Amino acid sequence: MKRKLKYLTIGMSAYNRTDFHPSTFILIGIPGLEASHIWISIPFCLVYLLALLGNCSLLFTIKTDPSLHQPMYLFLCMLAVADLVVCTTAVPKLLSLFWFQDREIRFEACLTQVFLIHSCSTMESGFFLAMAFDRYVAICNPLRHSAILTHTVTGGMGLVIVIRGTTLLTPHPFLLRWLPYCRTNIISHTYCEFMALIKIACAETRIRRAYSLMVAFLTGGVDFILIICSYVRILYTVFHLPTKDARLKSLGTCGSHVCVILVTYTPAFFSFFTHRFGHKVAPHVHIFVANIYLLVPPMLNPIIYGVRTKKIRDRVLKLFRFSKPLH
Repeated sequence: MKRKLKYLTIGMSAYNRTDFHPSTFILIGIPGLEASHIWISIPFCLVYLLALLGNCSLLFTIKTDPSLHQPMYLFLCMLAVADLVVCTTAVPKLLSLFWFQDREIRFEACLTQVFLIHSCSTMESGFFLAMAFDRYVAICNPLRHSAILTHTVTGGMGLVIVIRGTTLLTPHPFLLRWLPYCRTNIISHTYCEFMALIKIACAETRIRRAYSLMVAFLTGGVDFILIICSYVRILYTVFHLPTKDARLKSLGTCGSHVCVILVTYTPAFFSFFTHRFGHKVAPHVHIFVANIYLLVPPMLNPIIYGVRTKKIRDRVLKLFRFSKPLH
């Protein structure tokens, strides 16, 4: 109770100041569900541990098997690293908040969270597009696949995606640092997010919102449009194949990619649009979905690829299979 009164006092004193640049922010968690934080933390913690185990196993499996050193699996490794950074940036602090009521986060740490979560999420989108391009070449121009997607080209594409995410999202923490937070330093969220901080600033933020919207469209929006275009072309090619078996085999190679795209983009678009336009969406619904976006895709991506991709599945089973006793 004393701790809660302390945070309310800090928030009210911040509200009464006209030019407030806080050294710390106060994370509330999920508004309206504070009493359930300890129970919510249990599945969150389990999902996070599964994400760590799954992605680390995937990285180890692909690294140790030379037959998996192909563009699709190399892009999958890049995606796994981005997934690990995104969830590890947010979840430890989230669990500290839920378990120990550790609500304070330093201003610099908050801005670091904003940069890492948004930049790595942008990189994830880029890796999805790179994987779609790999499937496009493999199905629409299979004879030239190895000539087009060499290791040099694959590494270059990955580097461009990382540079794009870093360059476009680097201004975000600086745009937030220069804002006065004269309303409050209390953030109604479980982690620091660009729009969550924009909403508690007392200065004009129209240009900052426009920049954030432009970056989102130039990355996730354009990537999604190009992915759809690539799959339109892929489907056109597949349905012109001569036999049913060939069509099913070609579609099967895209199944894992389509699944992870749906798993990732669905909560991402919901979170993005409700933060900016969904004023009637209950805050706890938005924040819960925002956490699902950070936690569930990193957990499901390695599972989907592990189950649906025969090469990965066979390699994992070989690694974890116990040797039969000799008779």
